[in-house]
Amino acid sequence: MECSENGGASELFCKLIPKVELHAHINGSLSKATMRRLIQMKAKNGKMKEEITEQMISIVDGTQKTLKECFDMFKVVHQIVDSAEAIYLATKDVIKEFAYDGVKYLELRSTPKSIGTMTKDVYMDSVLTAIRECNWDDTCDIVTKFLVSIDRRNGPAVAEETIDLAHKYQSVTDVVVGVDLSGDPMAGNSSDFTPALIRAKSLGLKTAVHLAETKERKSETREILDSRPDRIGHGTCLLVEDGGYQELVDLVTQHKIPLELCLTSNVKGQTVQGYDVHHFRKWYDMGHPCIICTDDKGIFSTTLAKEYHLAAKTFQLDYTSLWDLSAEAINYIFDSDDVKTKLKDIWKKEKGGLQKTYDI
Repeated sequence: MECSENGGASELFCKLIPKVELHAHINGSLSKATMRRLIQMKAKNGKMKEEITEQMISIVDGTQKTLKECFDMFKVVHQIVDSAEAIYLATKDVIKEFAYDGVKYLELRSTPKSIGTMTKDVYMDSVLTAIRECNWDDTCDIVTKFLVSIDRRNGPAVAEETIDLAHKYQSVTDVVVGVDLSGDPMAGNSSDFTPALIRAKSLGLKTAVHLAETKERKSETREILDSRPDRIGHGTCLLVEDGGYQELVDLVTQHKIPLELCLTSNVKGQTVQGYDVHHFRKWYDMGHPCIICTDDKGIFSTTLAKEYHLAAKTFQLDYTSLWDLSAEAINYIFDSDDVKTKLKDIWKKEKGGLQKTYDI
């Protein structure tokens, strides 16, 4: 049996275990290799207006950016992913990279965009075609689904249109499983989107919301929780000691709303002061549903295996604890019970093989 390193599960174990990724933005998840391909493709077409360097689109280890600077990096990425061909290529690359990292079930998210001749429908078709091809590819050992993102910067009227778009595609494909409320947390007021999220749920769409990312916006958190989101992204400032208040904690725990937690994203984006004070520890110790996620693996220079290892090192999680986190994440996916059952069978099989080496 391999022993834990310094009380936490090893890096190799974190790579080998099957994993679930539930908080991954397509445009923020582009690897350096994919970005180079997209830049070369754009340059070949004579559409590059300025040179784009790796420093403009990724945050290396040991460095940080403000939240505003992180969102400015997205603006650079969007200059490159601005055609049907580019979003198709980007989506396919991201899926394959997650599969290589040991992810067996992936929910991607992105905001449909109208750029030049690319309509929002064309954007959706490009993403969904890439996902379906990977789902059908026996060599790509991963199941991928899609959340249609509502960008809070675009306002509630556009949000309603996005709900309609998500519902239209959900009715013709099992790839679309829900909607996501995201975007710059300092823009607009997320509580303005409560009616749209309630309508989405009435249409059978699951909802994930970026919530309580900054202390300045805690007043709107209570209102958006009235929509009873199915999952919460980040939830950085929900706890009293993190700038929230007890009523928020009571609502989240009462309804057992799972938290999508992204350690590197929060620390490099400076919404959390350090890994050792990340709110993962507090919610995990409460026994609350927690899912370790990447957020934007490209921009934050990470992988899901790295995030698992980071949690293991920081919070002294042994092999059994880390395995349980991975397996329990299946319960919080937005897919059907049949898919959950199939995933649990995969985890059971994988566990049998890993138990020969690891104490799980």
